[in-house]
Amino acid sequence: MGRKSDNKSQRGKKNSGKVLDTAQLAKKILNFLDNHYGQEFNAKQVAKKLEIRDSLNKGSVEPILHKLTAAGSVSKNPRNYFSSTKEPEFIEGTVDYVNPRFAFIKPDAKHNLTEDIMVKEADLKHALDGDRVRIMVFPVRGNSGRQEGKVLEILERVRDEFVGRVEISPRFAFVVPDFRKMHQDVFVHKGDLLGAEHNQKVVVKLTEWREDDKNPTGKVVRVLGKSGEHEVEIHSIMAEFGLPFEYPEEPVQEAEAIPEAIPQSEIDNRRDMRDVPTFTIDPHDAKDFDDAISYRILDNGNYEIGVHIADVTHYVKPKTSLEREAYERATSVYLVDRTIPMLPERLSNGLCSLRPNEDKLTFSCVFEMSEEAKVVNSWIGRTVTHSNRRFAYEEGQENIDNQSGDFYQELTILNDLAKKLRKKRFETGAVNFETVEVKFKLDEKGTPLGLVVKERKDIHKLIEEFMLLANRTVAEFIYHKNKGKDTFVYRTHDNPDIERLETFAGFAKRFGHELKVAEGSQISKALNKLMDAIIGKPEQNILEQLAIRSMAKAKYTTEPKGHFGLAFSHYTHFTSPIRRYPDMMVHRLLQHYLDGGKSPQSDDWEDKCLHSSDREKRAADAERASIKYKQVEYMSLAEDKDYEGIITGVTEWGVYVEITETKCEGMVKVSEMNDDYYDFDEKNMRLIGSRTKKIITLGDKVVVKVVATDINRRTIDLEFADNEPTRKRR
Repeated sequence: MGRKSDNKSQRGKKNSGKVLDTAQLAKKILNFLDNHYGQEFNAKQVAKKLEIRDSLNKGSVEPILHKLTAAGSVSKNPRNYFSSTKEPEFIEGTVDYVNPRFAFIKPDAKHNLTEDIMVKEADLKHALDGDRVRIMVFPVRGNSGRQEGKVLEILERVRDEFVGRVEISPRFAFVVPDFRKMHQDVFVHKGDLLGAEHNQKVVVKLTEWREDDKNPTGKVVRVLGKSGEHEVEIHSIMAEFGLPFEYPEEPVQEAEAIPEAIPQSEIDNRRDMRDVPTFTIDPHDAKDFDDAISYRILDNGNYEIGVHIADVTHYVKPKTSLEREAYERATSVYLVDRTIPMLPERLSNGLCSLRPNEDKLTFSCVFEMSEEAKVVNSWIGRTVTHSNRRFAYEEGQENIDNQSGDFYQELTILNDLAKKLRKKRFETGAVNFETVEVKFKLDEKGTPLGLVVKERKDIHKLIEEFMLLANRTVAEFIYHKNKGKDTFVYRTHDNPDIERLETFAGFAKRFGHELKVAEGSQISKALNKLMDAIIGKPEQNILEQLAIRSMAKAKYTTEPKGHFGLAFSHYTHFTSPIRRYPDMMVHRLLQHYLDGGKSPQSDDWEDKCLHSSDREKRAADAERASIKYKQVEYMSLAEDKDYEGIITGVTEWGVYVEITETKCEGMVKVSEMNDDYYDFDEKNMRLIGSRTKKIITLGDKVVVKVVATDINRRTIDLEFADNEPTRKRR
């Protein structure tokens, strides 16, 4: 089994027998009272709280308290109870519940604090991960060297429902939550089980949590079914992240009532582009097509390229139930086996989908471009279009490669233009993040039969470049119209924090790669050089993920800032209104300004941006959870064999390994490594064998076996293939 490099048990012992001098004891007493602002203690209670057992120290407590009172540092009431006079800082923030022992509070931006505040479990007042709280920050830092505090009030519960497994005993029942940051089981009266049986998955709603109770009380509000079954586990993930199970009836009825036919009066108010060759390019299994591209050669020899986007806001009007539901969802969510749409099917797969051989209402950016991909002119406005062909990515790429088939000449020219646009982007500082994506092949029951690493070919990049061009053009058009003073929805991405980049550079170095951390555009060049160097190597996926995590997060905002990753001065999301609410916001504001409207107040729009960013994160977290579930299931069904892997993380309790073949990550527990005792070298992120001096560190290529999988916790337990087996696979 393993052990840490320092002996924390020794540090934890109290040196209670040592006689302290007056100054030391006074500081200790004052620190205690300062960190318990608003509470009163007598001398005996202070001595007990500070675990002062030596009689000499004990007898000095009260005289010191009186001296501190005389100095004004402490106040005393008539009953000889003392309290601090030093008022602490009070802040509001969000709980990040790290483990059962403590949490961090991330201060709200208004406080301008760079350090998170540590709060011990006993001082959390039952606040849970994600809750917004008001806390008191202790004036004196704790033994950890961090700023500490305690929760005074829970301002907002972010969730009161949890997915978990029911455990029923003869007299009572508990729900054991799946959510790793919910560290308490939920007590359920047997009459509130809703018929749930032992070991079934359920959704439990918290109903009461008294201050003195260790566990909350709740009631089962939904029985999901038998743990481990595909549909039950997917529903568990949906419930865990608060995703809707069905579309409400009212907005569905509103959508169904919208006429199919496009009135001639509407066509007359738009630019008619139905005679221009137009096509869509999407995944082979896509059902909603919200973007199309048109192409023709102009009389002057330049190209006219149209980027046509479904005109969703023509159908979804403000103050309707359709609008309210779209805003609430804010994004479509793509789980491993299904899509949870932002809009009802009537709109997403029907009226708004740019299906072939149908006239459709669109919002378009039309570009006049030279052979060198220089934009000579552009036009933005509402159009009516007609798609002549629907391509799957594979078909479009085949036509380019074979120089044959429908629209192969148009596709080839568009591909050449896209390559030139892409080259210009990287020359001006865009970062080339080519993340590895894994897709599962599932049978009709949802069981994973295999997995495929998605390959990005020229056809994918073609679509990407023209969508980027349209998004950028719309953002710059609005910004330059009134020097950025008009309210608009931007997609921004801050410059990376140098300190975080240096940390990432340290990780990259452990894999044998150098990243020179510099300022400005030099950062992009250095990152691109690294990304090129790792293509096709086992560490590619790990370093790409770590690089992205070291960057700032892209977000929606009304502030007209730039986008570091794309190297654009201004950028927005205009091209996916079927699946993203911010694109609907952009369409509305854009048409408002095209109609000559004045700038609205930004506050309401900024609130919608914050909501959309939150929903985007929720969707990404849910998508990752569904992929992780399938990875765990896939590895539980895979043949019992040795797998090559690469170490992606080292902690005091285990070594994380990504299996190269499947891109699945699991852990080798230190406690199961029985070939030696391993010390954890935190500074260098490595384990060192006490006897053999064997070093296990980040980036090492290893061979592992799967020894256990846990669907509920979505974890894979591994062991090194050369380790003496400790247990059979299960």
